[in-house]
Amino acid sequence: MIGFVLRRFVNYVLLSAFATALGYVLASLTLNPAARFLGRNPPIPQASIDASLRQVGADPGVPVLTRLWDWSLHLLTTGSLGISARGTEVTADILAKAGTSLRLLVIGTVLGAVLGVAVGVWGAVRQYRLVDKVTGYGSFVVLATPTFVVAVLLMIGATQFNNAVGSQVITFTGEYSAGITGSTWDLLKDRLVHLLLPTITLTIFAVASYSRYQRSAMLDVLSADFIRTARAKGRGRASALIQHGVRVALIPMSTFFAYSFGLILTGASVTELVFSWNGMGQYLIDSISNNDINASAGTILFTSVLVLISGTLADVLYAALDPRVRI
Repeated sequence: MIGFVLRRFVNYVLLSAFATALGYVLASLTLNPAARFLGRNPPIPQASIDASLRQVGADPGVPVLTRLWDWSLHLLTTGSLGISARGTEVTADILAKAGTSLRLLVIGTVLGAVLGVAVGVWGAVRQYRLVDKVTGYGSFVVLATPTFVVAVLLMIGATQFNNAVGSQVITFTGEYSAGITGSTWDLLKDRLVHLLLPTITLTIFAVASYSRYQRSAMLDVLSADFIRTARAKGRGRASALIQHGVRVALIPMSTFFAYSFGLILTGASVTELVFSWNGMGQYLIDSISNNDINASAGTILFTSVLVLISGTLADVLYAALDPRVRI
């Protein structure tokens, strides 16, 4: 088991390194760091522009592969991702914003995965019945709806709820209330209230996605021989489905979870913008808007690390569900 996990972990590390290197190259070829200096009045001297570009490792006179080598070597030796377009350390920026995004990603993903699996299994067991149709149509409607629309609808609902009760029960702008003081419980409660709507937004989309895949996987095993064998040995239908069917149906879901976790950052980007959360999603959008190569590459590295961790956990779950993969 340990050997299997280590092999998979090494594979993910290599893939993460390749993805980060490719992301740096693509950012270097598509972004123009000099654009922020253009159109100024009075014009900025070219020598000053060149000096600023050399400081962030974006000198256009240096080949991209050479810049990639210098950037990678600097990362391995010092742990630094370079200087951002704003003059700050990219590593420090990511460390400061990672916790903000992870609160959304981890809670929303875990809740979405658990609820999505439950809804998918329920829909498969109740195939073509009212429950299956309602959850199916509901999932397709959610998946076809832009993230910001769901977020805005939740904000409207929260505002109406606050007006109905005559108090600001649900606050949804920012991570916390400005200038709030009090006990640790008061501060924690304020954070949780601000976390509510963004988490619900991500959870809704995760449930819609996971439930569709889980329903399809569950339908494949409902008529399997091992289910009939378990029933023939005296197990009840519910026991056979839970003990044997759900376990087998979760195997493909573990792989889907690993490779969809990084994509959740895309939805989190829109969610963070709508709810004014200063996390990695907003940092990614700002880095692209500012033509910031180092910040963009650092965000790609952050995403690849998330996929590495989730992929390793998924492989552990895969091996636990199906011992054959350990061989």
